[in-house]
Amino acid sequence: MIDIESLKRYYEEDKIIISIHAQERLRQRGIRQKDIRKAVLSGEIIEQYPDDFPFPSCLILGYDENKKAIHVVISDEGSMGRIITAYIPNTEKFENDFKTRKGREI
Repeated sequence: MIDIESLKRYYEEDKIIISIHAQERLRQRGIRQKDIRKAVLSGEIIEQYPDDFPFPSCLILGYDENKKAIHVVISDEGSMGRIITAYIPNTEKFENDFKTRKGREI
């Protein structure tokens, strides 16, 4: 399982890269890299994807400097992290807490 503290450490050590896919999505969605950083550093892991290939990843709920919720999908590659995508969550797919997916059985 991915540990949020490891991801925060990668940011502090400048060991986070942003995939080409994520760069394009961030541009399209008007999300800045500093918003992603703030979201990861202030956030919490809400879903784990241990079987993702080529590296396990997770979904983080965090907030930008304006307290707007952001979801960040990030992988832990052992010595660095990679931002896979980020988006502004909505209540069509998530409950009001932006942590719980609608329609998902627990």
